[in-house]
Amino acid sequence: MVTEPGPRILPFGAGAVLAEVATLAAARDLHARLQASRPAGVVDLVPAARTVLVRLDPAVLSVAAARTWIAHAPDAPAARTDAGEVVIPISYDGPDLAETAELLGITAEELVRRHRDAVWTVAFTGFAPGFGYLVSDDWPFDVPRLAAPRTRVPAGSVGLAAGFTGAYPRATPGGWRLIGRTDAVLFDPAAASPALLAPGIRVRFVPAPVPAAAPEPVRPQLIAETVGTTQGLGHQVWSHGEGAAAVEVVAPGPLATVQDLGRAGHAAEGLARSGALDRGALRTANRLLGNAEHAAAIEVTMGGCLLRAARDLVAVVTGAWGLITVDGHAVDPYTAFSWPAGATLELDRFAHGVRAYLAVRGGFDGPSVAGSRATDVLAGLGPPPLRPGDALHRAGMTAGGIPTLDLHPWSPPPAAELELDLAPGPRDDWFAASAHDALFTATWIVTGDADRVGVRLDGPPLPQVKTGELPSEGMVPGALQVPPSGRPTILCADGPVTGGYPVIAVATDAALDALAQARPGMRVRFRHARR
Repeated sequence: MVTEPGPRILPFGAGAVLAEVATLAAARDLHARLQASRPAGVVDLVPAARTVLVRLDPAVLSVAAARTWIAHAPDAPAARTDAGEVVIPISYDGPDLAETAELLGITAEELVRRHRDAVWTVAFTGFAPGFGYLVSDDWPFDVPRLAAPRTRVPAGSVGLAAGFTGAYPRATPGGWRLIGRTDAVLFDPAAASPALLAPGIRVRFVPAPVPAAAPEPVRPQLIAETVGTTQGLGHQVWSHGEGAAAVEVVAPGPLATVQDLGRAGHAAEGLARSGALDRGALRTANRLLGNAEHAAAIEVTMGGCLLRAARDLVAVVTGAWGLITVDGHAVDPYTAFSWPAGATLELDRFAHGVRAYLAVRGGFDGPSVAGSRATDVLAGLGPPPLRPGDALHRAGMTAGGIPTLDLHPWSPPPAAELELDLAPGPRDDWFAASAHDALFTATWIVTGDADRVGVRLDGPPLPQVKTGELPSEGMVPGALQVPPSGRPTILCADGPVTGGYPVIAVATDAALDALAQARPGMRVRFRHARR
């Protein structure tokens, strides 16, 4: 009898490890065994093509203890059941169809026929809510991802990568080769079963009917509990909080969203952690008001935000630095201040940093998804970005009194250069020694492709020594993914929960907080995180 080798356990930053096995079947079995014996301190178990990502709370379960548990997890075979079949209509008109067929040495017609005739099965889910990784014994092709991922893949796009096919539930970045599109609703957060595709479901693709005039498909949008709608404005009023509304939005600026510390523990369902990008600034705001740590605040991007108090409030602004006024009178950042009913609070364009956090005593309320009020712009979960006319309520999430004195010497975020700590990534052996040297000696530039999903950096290419496709595997915020172009992207709070580009290193939590305040053009240098 041949004994299967144990999993190879790889580092994934300071709070996760990646357990790697040889096959998809072995990864499914390992996930079942880990799920059945899961100890306290395990935040997420994310199965993928050849791996299981294990995210930890290091204060409860150390990385060393997690490694021992993974290596000796007892047998617990998962029950195999027939999960049923889903039929997905598809139009084979994707922008990469002809090029992908040429790469595989077949005609576009044959590629379409092989894809349509295959019987597919959902192996696992991830990347984004409703995204299923489909495999088939009828599909022999290994399709390389794009050398540089698209910054926006349209919703409903059907793509190929490695041995998988999948359909994008909503518009997101992505590196799969697009061969078609579907109008099927893949994820509806309001439904009893939000995801159309779940592990084990069989999938058949059939030609989509061609209507005389194709209507715009109806797709699920960001969740909001609509209590009142004003004609013309269409604003949202969230009614869960204490009494009457607390804050009215006059002008949100470029982007303002409700954020707390996010929704950990749902990555296997395709839900990113989300939450505040500068978690340290949010925690500080809540501490200065005596709020619970997880209370929600407004994350204001670049300033230009105008709000009116509908009742007497106590508020504070942390994070990015700029002029803050209440009815024209300046108030200090990082200092709790009175905000009387009817008074207008203005956050002018920020002089330093990108994101400020406006918190009020008790925090903001709103619709909760998976235990969090955070807005996830990639997945479309949580309250929509704020619009003129929106009204927000207080949540009553206090944890004590307002501190009477804070002696911390607060200062604005750096304006010219950041120095960020990196911990080891699981695929550092995919890269040449020159890549590791360049990562820590070069000066990197934050590009204009920087948002809540990820931050692309410009600098010297990081050459790889391993070729071929990396099977999709779990991701964490802070992962430095490196596509074949060699320029890294740092995943942020709304980033995908799985991906297929190798991760050379992982930014620490403190580094992510600092990166949240980095403007395009800012210089970034990396150093090794202390162990």
